[in-house]
Amino acid sequence: MKNKKYVVVGGVAGGASAAARIRRLNENAEILILDKGPNISFSNCCLPNFFSGEINCVDNLVLFGPEGFKKMFNLEAKVNQEVIKIEADKHKVIVKDLTNGNVYEESYDYLILSPGARAIKPTNIKGIDRENVFIVKNVNDVRKIDEFVKANNVKDVVVVGGGFIGVEVAECFKKSGMNITLVEAQDQVMLSFDYDFAQMLHKELYDNGINLIVSDSVVEVEKDKVILASGREVKATMVIMAIGVTPDIEMAVDSGVEVGETGGIKVDAKFRTNLPDVYAVGDAIEVHNSITKKKTRLPLAGPAQRQARSAADGIFGRFVNNRGVIGSSAIRIFNLNAATTGLNEKECQKQGIDYMAAYILPFDKVKLLPDSSVLHFKLIFENPTGRILGAQAIGRGNATKRIDVIATMITMGGYLEDLKELELCYAPPFGTAKDVVNVAAMVGLNLLNGEYKQVPMTKITELVENGEYIIDARERAAYEASHVKGSVNIPLSEIRQRHHEIPRDRTVYIHCRTSWYSYYSIRALQGYGINNVVNIQGSFLGFSNYLYFNDKTTGRESILTGYNFN
Repeated sequence: MKNKKYVVVGGVAGGASAAARIRRLNENAEILILDKGPNISFSNCCLPNFFSGEINCVDNLVLFGPEGFKKMFNLEAKVNQEVIKIEADKHKVIVKDLTNGNVYEESYDYLILSPGARAIKPTNIKGIDRENVFIVKNVNDVRKIDEFVKANNVKDVVVVGGGFIGVEVAECFKKSGMNITLVEAQDQVMLSFDYDFAQMLHKELYDNGINLIVSDSVVEVEKDKVILASGREVKATMVIMAIGVTPDIEMAVDSGVEVGETGGIKVDAKFRTNLPDVYAVGDAIEVHNSITKKKTRLPLAGPAQRQARSAADGIFGRFVNNRGVIGSSAIRIFNLNAATTGLNEKECQKQGIDYMAAYILPFDKVKLLPDSSVLHFKLIFENPTGRILGAQAIGRGNATKRIDVIATMITMGGYLEDLKELELCYAPPFGTAKDVVNVAAMVGLNLLNGEYKQVPMTKITELVENGEYIIDARERAAYEASHVKGSVNIPLSEIRQRHHEIPRDRTVYIHCRTSWYSYYSIRALQGYGINNVVNIQGSFLGFSNYLYFNDKTTGRESILTGYNFN
């Protein structure tokens, strides 16, 4: 029997993984990868790290070339080969050799599309096609940028877009000693985080010398500057566009491949398209969000690799359990580690989901250790079921470890009670006896069961401006160093002796450094029949970070007497 032929269009995470999986399933299969770029397998996610010097040679970004694929996987891989048409009824593709312009045919028994996504370059920006404007999508882009930097002695760079690529490029260029401006049209960077958490990222960028501009956009690029919608001009010898990607699917659509409601290729549970024996994976496809039950697109390497494996398994008649995606991601920004999974508060509100959120600030490890630090952690769960919906973590310690735990809980359909009882590894250098995630579940259950009330820290300015009664439960030395204007200092150590000072005829708001003292204060006051006290979520550390960037960059009068992040 003649061996079947498998043609894969596109490489990197999706295509290369699919081809390698097919080889593992059938040593005798004929496998061909066609990629229109010069590199089939490269570390897409590490591209920005070349600019910081962490990767000292552009060529190190390339993982496998055609020769490597032949040696390691016994399959043929061709670069600079653009598939320009699919003739599904004839089981063949039309290919253009970009090195010489020749057009030829390739037959297939099964076709896997992994064309990826292309970077967006808005046509409404004047000067977008200037020679000093670049994108960061592949190794060739990195080479072009490196050559331009060296040839023009670039010192001033504007990065447009505050998503993963934009923030990573800005950080890495800054580490190389350049003057960096990061421009984001929305009011925050990293939209997978809620606005309150994003302020910590803003602070870190600002404190490390990034000129961060939010709520503004680039309208024109000139030789040595960019002009923003506000009229502001920013010096720039080079501009990096990183405002997002869009599925690279024109060829597929022209060939009759059906597109879903989000603009990605529509696939079924086994990643089959509407065309016979044609599959699709990766950044180009539309996927199912297993939490919201809605369609979405998720251009990340991890999901692409899992989809590739499943598509190959489906072709060979193996069981495929397509549970969809939840959206887990992480980023390093200078000294901060930030991670998120599932839904944030904005998405819950958008989807009309009744939810609650626990915001805690525990130590990432036993605090006696010199390298321990506070981890800002937000757990989002469904009301009234307690089903876990998402989480966000930011700190100098291990944020990803905690978010990985929550991602697992979401995938397995976990609830607050499950998370509370979760048995995790413990030793002082790695965590605390009750890990961050256990504590978050306990706080979540307290909120779910109405043990006490809270308001988000985003309300702190409004509370101060309205003259609300605010108790600071920190000890006196901490209060005197920095505090919310108009707040009353009643430390936890004095709360039982001074409870008579607290008004009974109005709502009283309380905070401390991390909500630990304020929680114990509330419990003590409840014992005295005082039930009109509401916790301010995030407490002083939380809203200090929340207010910092706007206070510093707008020049407004702060509601704090000072900042103390210790």
